[in-house]
Amino acid sequence: MPRFVCQSTTVIFLGLAATLCPVVTGTAALAETAVAPEKNPPGDIPDTQAFITYRADLFALKVPEGWARTATGANVSFVSKLDGVSVSLTDLATPPTVASVKAQYAPAMIKAGRAVTVTTISAEKLPGGAVVKISYSVNSDPNAVTNKQIRLEGARYLFWKAGKLAAMDLYAPLGADNVDQWNLMSQSFAWQ
Repeated sequence: MPRFVCQSTTVIFLGLAATLCPVVTGTAALAETAVAPEKNPPGDIPDTQAFITYRADLFALKVPEGWARTATGANVSFVSKLDGVSVSLTDLATPPTVASVKAQYAPAMIKAGRAVTVTTISAEKLPGGAVVKISYSVNSDPNAVTNKQIRLEGARYLFWKAGKLAAMDLYAPLGADNVDQWNLMSQSFAWQ
């Protein structure tokens, strides 16, 4: 099962040292290849899913009710089976841009993850502020019992305010239909 708990890697970002949370915990194999997507992907969040507001010291967002929460310092993740949402906080002096993410952040993300493929990097305007959005796919961590991996799709939103970077990841099996639920969660992020 994938876990998005921050295990820090320090990179130089915009000329400053920044802590980067890799896409998936664990040590990435040097030559890991992407696993094939499931034919009938599990992982759709039901349209009837209830959402609650999670509040931390620096931010708040809506998350699916009943998902397992794991918190490590200021970082938090919510997981249900093959779906998840996580937020990792780091210090960053200046806001990320599409150009800086393409040049520094995305390559570090690819290097730290499991067969990460970045599909798009774009600037967006959300109620929580201007963000850089990274759409990607990645292999899950191997299942502890079966050693099986699945291909996940994800969206990472980079929110910035007053020297703090919040990286919010939403992920599910590749091909799952969670557009409405991901929109709800990404648009609910707010700095406190």
